[in-house]
Amino acid sequence: MVQMVEPEGFYPVSRANNTIILEAGKSDREYFRDLWRYRELFYVLAWRNVSVRYKQAVIGVAWAVLRPALTTLVLTVVFGKLGRLPSGGTPYALLVMAGMLPWQLFSAAVTDSGQSLISNANLITKIYFPRLIIPGSSLLTSVIDFGIGAVLLVILMIVYRVVPDWQIVFLPAFIVIALLAAAGIGAWISALTVRYRDFVFVVPFFVQLGLYASPVGFSTAAVPEKWRLLYSLNPMVGVIEGFRWCLLGGDAPVRGIGFFVSLAIVAIIALTGIIYFRKTERGFADVI
Repeated sequence: MVQMVEPEGFYPVSRANNTIILEAGKSDREYFRDLWRYRELFYVLAWRNVSVRYKQAVIGVAWAVLRPALTTLVLTVVFGKLGRLPSGGTPYALLVMAGMLPWQLFSAAVTDSGQSLISNANLITKIYFPRLIIPGSSLLTSVIDFGIGAVLLVILMIVYRVVPDWQIVFLPAFIVIALLAAAGIGAWISALTVRYRDFVFVVPFFVQLGLYASPVGFSTAAVPEKWRLLYSLNPMVGVIEGFRWCLLGGDAPVRGIGFFVSLAIVAIIALTGIIYFRKTERGFADVI
């Protein structure tokens, strides 16, 4: 029995009498509908990513808690104890952890999705499916890690007796914004990495640099007023400050123009990332 493989760029429109009729270009018109049709592949890849990440790890998924915990400890000592930066009356460890979780969600999603295509090269060269599923499945993996790490934040809030106010209802919106930023950047990087493998080495470096360039270990109150608008060009500034506002209270980030600048940057990155990914997707199998 011979298994027929549908070539890239063609879409089956009829299978009557064991005959497959291929129509060129229809896969492009049906692309986003195919994303839903191939949703099971999305779930399978996401689950595989989770299982592979912690396979043969001695403490398993506990790494999802230890990583933000150890980073929070280091940043609290460096910025809170040694640097003595202001925290606005919030326990400094809680301030850092509330910024660490959305940053970890974003950075893990960018790193994993950026390398996802070359990690699945064998799959890409064999069958047709919407390639956007591959970096997209990496986002779900990061969400699972985020949920596990959030347990530590809840414990800290109980220890410091901090109870969120009504604004916590907006927390899912900031999580979605973080994922949109990661999806856009991840789409850019994954498509570029197929052709330029230098990004495999460049991306982890810039992600680590972004940890200190973003308000994770400190509040934006420590940034001079004249630089805050420029600082808001970092798309994670609005997300992190919004995340803290939802959990810890304080001034709403939407009061300043900087939040809308960050939001606009996220929208531009997400839109252009998907457009570039779709533009270059047809040639992935040839160059990967």
